[in-house]
Amino acid sequence: MKILKFALLLLLAVSIQIPQASAYSAARLERMSKRALRNLIEENPKAEALSEKAVAVLVFPKVIKAGFLVGVQRGDGVLFKNGEVHGYYNTTSASYGYQAGIQEFGYALFFLDEASLKYLKKSDGFELGTAPTLVVMDQGLSASASTTTLQKGICAFFFNQRGIMAGLSFQGTKITRFEPSE
Repeated sequence: MKILKFALLLLLAVSIQIPQASAYSAARLERMSKRALRNLIEENPKAEALSEKAVAVLVFPKVIKAGFLVGVQRGDGVLFKNGEVHGYYNTTSASYGYQAGIQEFGYALFFLDEASLKYLKKSDGFELGTAPTLVVMDQGLSASASTTTLQKGICAFFFNQRGIMAGLSFQGTKITRFEPSE
């Protein structure tokens, strides 16, 4: 019981800090997102190939995740279509299970067809896993994936992982549109 109380207290403390840690102005968030996408494309040939096929890319340059039994994560991002900003989104998650640690990372969602992009816009956010066909890529997996097999849905690339987060848990992630401060 003491562990559960400690976990809930930690969750409360972290959830208060995470939104403050990721609240950026629109201009700063756009700069961070463009830089993160440019670095991802330069460092990962699969991301480069998908960027040429994608109808839009949603970039979350900095996401913070922390937890002990109960975990939370949050970050803000920018949706780019044809190089132009088409909206600002945030990602939030909650998880429960055997887990402990804190980490920071970024990720980019490559929308490979208009149907997937329309789903993001009409759903007022979605939970990853319930979205149209989502393929998760990282440095290890992307080396063996073929871009010809990724014709539909959404492809996610994670990057700039720092920190330690270990465990086995159930997690839901929601992505929603927001209006940043100027």
